[in-house]
Amino acid sequence: MSKGLRTRREIVDRALAMALDVGLESVTLGTLATELELSKSGLFAHFRSKETLQLAVVAEAVERFSSTVVVPALALPRGEPRVVGLFERFLLWVQGIPGDGDDAGGPPMFGGNRCIFMALSEEYDDRPGEIRDALVRAQRDWRATIERAARIAMDEGHFRADLDPTQFAFEFMGVVMTFKHALKLLDDPGAESRARVAFEGLLARSRRGRR
Repeated sequence: MSKGLRTRREIVDRALAMALDVGLESVTLGTLATELELSKSGLFAHFRSKETLQLAVVAEAVERFSSTVVVPALALPRGEPRVVGLFERFLLWVQGIPGDGDDAGGPPMFGGNRCIFMALSEEYDDRPGEIRDALVRAQRDWRATIERAARIAMDEGHFRADLDPTQFAFEFMGVVMTFKHALKLLDDPGAESRARVAFEGLLARSRRGRR
């Protein structure tokens, strides 16, 4: 990797960590230059604007989510095992726990047990613009991944033929979002076990021969 690419990676890594601590809007070229002991002109050579840097942070978060959650799960057998894998990896992601074989390099994608996408969604949910658009695309792609996994489970005969994959993805996300709320805000020690019970209920309702 060239020196320029290494510097760019360091900038994005630090910006990503700062985004979890203070919010992405508070990450500026000036503060990053100070943090990384770079000149503003040197940092400006890599990112011509604050928004360009912010979009790079979102893109890096998407890439890490894909490599940490999606790719390993999609390597599992088609059908219900793959759906379960997506859920298990997503739970680990929300908690900030690396799974087997994860790359330990780079900064954590989580602040304590915070999920970068949940943090950014709270920050940008009512703020129109390119950053929000990038987040929306990422979240729609993630839901589409869950829907495709559910459809494959239907094709494999694991899930019933009349299952609504969009509703399945909605409830899948609902379980994890409620888990995150209970874990982070309520400090509920039973949050994970309750999430697993809820997800097993969703699977049971979705399996072939069940209504």
